[in-house]
Amino acid sequence: MSASSASISDPAYLRARAMETLFERLEKLCEGAIAIDRGGRVVYVNEKYLAALGLKRTSEAIGRPIEEVIPNSLMRKVAETGEPILLDIMELGGEQLVVTRMPIEDENGTVIGAIGFVLYDHLESLKPLLARVAQLESDLRLARRQLSNARAARFTFADYVGTTPGIAQAKQLASRAARQSVTVLLTGETGTGKEMLAQAIHNASSRAEKPFVSVNVAAIPDTLIESEFFGTAPGAYTGADRRGREGKFRIADGGTLFLDEIGEMPLQLQAKLLRVLQEREIEPLGSDKISKVDVRVVAATNVDLRKRVSDGAFRPDLYYRLNVLSIDLPPLRQCLDDLPDICARLLEDISASGDYIKAKITPSALSALARYDWPGNVRELRNILERALILSDSGRLTGEDVARILPVGSDARPAASERPAGPVVPYAEAEAEFEKHTLEQALAASNGQISEAARMLRISRATFYKKLAKFGLAAGPASV
Repeated sequence: MSASSASISDPAYLRARAMETLFERLEKLCEGAIAIDRGGRVVYVNEKYLAALGLKRTSEAIGRPIEEVIPNSLMRKVAETGEPILLDIMELGGEQLVVTRMPIEDENGTVIGAIGFVLYDHLESLKPLLARVAQLESDLRLARRQLSNARAARFTFADYVGTTPGIAQAKQLASRAARQSVTVLLTGETGTGKEMLAQAIHNASSRAEKPFVSVNVAAIPDTLIESEFFGTAPGAYTGADRRGREGKFRIADGGTLFLDEIGEMPLQLQAKLLRVLQEREIEPLGSDKISKVDVRVVAATNVDLRKRVSDGAFRPDLYYRLNVLSIDLPPLRQCLDDLPDICARLLEDISASGDYIKAKITPSALSALARYDWPGNVRELRNILERALILSDSGRLTGEDVARILPVGSDARPAASERPAGPVVPYAEAEAEFEKHTLEQALAASNGQISEAARMLRISRATFYKKLAKFGLAAGPASV
C-alpha cells in the first residue's frame, strides 16, 4: 500500500482534510470571515469582509481587539466560553447580517480562539425561512394558550367592579392576600363573585404563571372525592386507571387550588385536607408514598361554617386553618350604587361572547333593576341582562325590556333602603329562607327543568338535588 493510500484511510488525516475543506467551502460561499485568538485579538480576516468592515487592507485589522473592528461583537464570548452561536442576526454599518460563530480548538481540545462567518448580508433571501419560523412561533403560542386555558385564571381585580364600602373592603383584603401565600376563605351568598375574586388573587400573586384549578366540592360524588383530590396509584382498586391518576392538588402544584362550597366536604376528607394544609404533602389513594406539594388554597362557602362546626358537620381545626384570612363578599342588594358600573362590565362581557356589539342600558332599565332584591346576586343579574338582550331588537335595554323578564311582582317591590323596619329574624333562618326562595324561583323560571335551574344558579345537578331534599321541595314532573 502506498503512503498516499495509507493517509487516505487514516481517520485523523480524513478529519483534518474534512475541516480544511469545510473551511475553504465556507470561506468561498460566505460573505465574510474573521477569526480571533483566545485573548480576543483579530488573527485573520478575508478580503470579502473588508468593505463591510470599512477597511482597505487585512493588516488594518490584524492584532486589534475584535470590538474595535466589530462593535458589540460576541466573538470574544465564544472564545472564552467555548460555546458556539450557530445562527444570529448582527447589525453592522446599518445592515443586518446573518452570522455564525464557532470556537477554534487545538489538537488537545483546548479552545484557542473563535471564527465567525457572515452567511448572508441581505435578509431578503431569508424571508421564506423567517416567515416559516414566525408561523411556527405563532402556532406554538396558540397551542400553549389552548393547553393552559383549562388551568388559567382569566379574571383580575379590574373585573370585580364597584366602589361601595363592602366591595372596596373585599378588594383591599384580597389585594393584601395576593401579596402572600396565605390560605383564604371567601364567604358570601351564591352569585356574589367568589370564584372571580379567587382568580383575581391568583393573577395578582407570584403564582400567576402557574395553574389555577377550580373544584366544586359539592359536585363530586362522595365515592370519588378522595381520588379527585389526592390522585390514585396505578391499579389502586378495581377499575382504576393502570397508569394512575393525578389529583387536583398535584395538578395545581405551584399554583392555586380553589375549593368552592367547602362546607359540603365530607368529614372523612376534612382530616386529609387539614394534613395537606399543615404538612404540604399528599398521599395518593392506594399508595404508601408521600410527596410534597406547593399549593395555595382559596376556599369559598355560602353557608355559615361556624354553625356547621357547632353542628358537628365541619372540623373546628380545619375551619381555623382555612380561616387565616376571611373575606366577606357583599350581596348585590347592598351595592346598588355600583349597579351602573356592574351592568356596564357585565354587558361588555356578554357582548364579547355573543353578537351584541351595540348593547346599552338606559336609566329606566337601571331603575327597574334597582327595585329588585337579587337573591341570585351578580350571577342572576348577568342572566337577566343576557336574556333581555336576546329578546331585544335594538340591543338598547329599557325599563320595559327588564320588567318583562324580572320575576312577577318584583317591579312593585320597594328598594331595600325604602322598606320599613320589621322584626329581626336569626341569620340562619333568614339564610335558609333565602336559599329556599332562590331554589323555588329557579324551578319556576325553568318550568321545573332541573338541568336548566341548576345552570341558572351555576351549581351542579347533584348539588341542586341535595338542596331540594334539604328543604323538602319537589322537582316537578317537567324535570323527569
